[in-house]
Amino acid sequence: MTEAQQRAVAELLRVSPVAEDLGHRFAAAGHQLHLVGGSVRDAMLGRLGDDLDFATDARPEQVLALAAGWADAIWQTGVAFGTVGLQRRGVRLEITTYRSESYRPDSRHPEVVYGDTLVGDLGRRDFTMNAMAVTLPDWRAPTAFTDPFGGMADLAAGRLRTPGRPQDSFSDDPLRMLRTARFAAQLGFTVADDVIAAMTAMVERIAIVSVERVQGELSRLLLSTQPRIGLELLTATGLAAQVLPELPALRMEIDEHHQHKDVYAHTLSVLERAIALEPDGPDLVLRMAALLHDIGKPRTRQHEAGGGVSFHHHEVVGAKLARKRLTALHYPKAFIIDVSLLVELHLRFHGFGRGEWTDAAVRRYVRDAGAQLPRLHLLVRSDCTTRNRRRAAALAAAYDALADRIARLAAAEDLQALRPDLDGTEIMRQLDIPPGPDVGRAYRHLLALRMEQGRLGHDEAVEELRAWAAANGVGS
Repeated sequence: MTEAQQRAVAELLRVSPVAEDLGHRFAAAGHQLHLVGGSVRDAMLGRLGDDLDFATDARPEQVLALAAGWADAIWQTGVAFGTVGLQRRGVRLEITTYRSESYRPDSRHPEVVYGDTLVGDLGRRDFTMNAMAVTLPDWRAPTAFTDPFGGMADLAAGRLRTPGRPQDSFSDDPLRMLRTARFAAQLGFTVADDVIAAMTAMVERIAIVSVERVQGELSRLLLSTQPRIGLELLTATGLAAQVLPELPALRMEIDEHHQHKDVYAHTLSVLERAIALEPDGPDLVLRMAALLHDIGKPRTRQHEAGGGVSFHHHEVVGAKLARKRLTALHYPKAFIIDVSLLVELHLRFHGFGRGEWTDAAVRRYVRDAGAQLPRLHLLVRSDCTTRNRRRAAALAAAYDALADRIARLAAAEDLQALRPDLDGTEIMRQLDIPPGPDVGRAYRHLLALRMEQGRLGHDEAVEELRAWAAANGVGS
């Protein structure tokens, strides 16, 4: 028995009570049941979780009948695609009828056609490493393991290869082209040459896949262990130009005097540095902000007199582009706001490095960042990729100084809740005015004073409010 098979057996033993029990139910009813796909792959990698995938010759209505009274919970949301979801003793199981999926040229959704054989089902899967199966209930039998396309050998070699022609696989489901990049990034595997060639030739086919599915794969890629591998593959094949065109646009021509660095390579380095600084595991907001932080540069590049190059306000332009792209990819509104805010603020720190900020400037920095301040700290530090050790040390020292200023001010003031000393109700009472625009104007005036001077106290704030009201003809 190979090392991979030993790992798989150990993993299967952990879940075998539930899996075997289900297998016996199917066998008693005259149906086949096999652990398949990512579950077999992950078992061989020694990381099988509590989500198991099965294939069967039983139709969905037959699966539902077999699960009734056995499963602790049943989900039917995938029945239209031949999949029934179950839960038993904390283990989640997805049981799918043998099938083949293919897209019509004019459709964004796969057309499900049921199959009749296990090998036929495995042959329509995305990669050979996902085209292996273990038959239940007697998974210990010598004939229980099915690997018709060499998936185990590819898994051992760290190679991504399709069971059949990659052109056929990608035609069946074009999302598999993005999945190739995701698995390469997730597992660190190399991609077979014919797979790369097919991805390159079929890039436009990705347009028929729903935005939600594209977004899901892009997020999984970014959350993988080595997203740079997948992003470089997407860029090299032309897929990035289809789903995230701002990334390949960063490959700007470098002028002969090298007045600016390779923005594309810099961006990928910033992403890697941000990942290394993550305090609590993969953070999609931080990673997306790192990936998009400089996307405004191609739009703002100007060649200055004397051979220099500038990117004035690229952070503002970049924030707008980030909002537009993430909206097009149907990311949640809160996610879009957080990422675009980080893009917009990532450059502001450099003003601190050129001269001492006032306390008011530090307060504005903290207030504008809001809940994203911890991520902004990480993004700004990650953005320093210079090879000049003296400059790198100076930038690090400058940001350390800013972080120390923030900490000292935070100890004296509630920087995360910067508000005027008087709220809207008190403003209306002091000025004897009803709700309306004047209350908002007064509030913003007091907030500006809070930024500039720190806490005023109630009495001083009332004096400032009344002076402002008299100067602006507000109230009695």
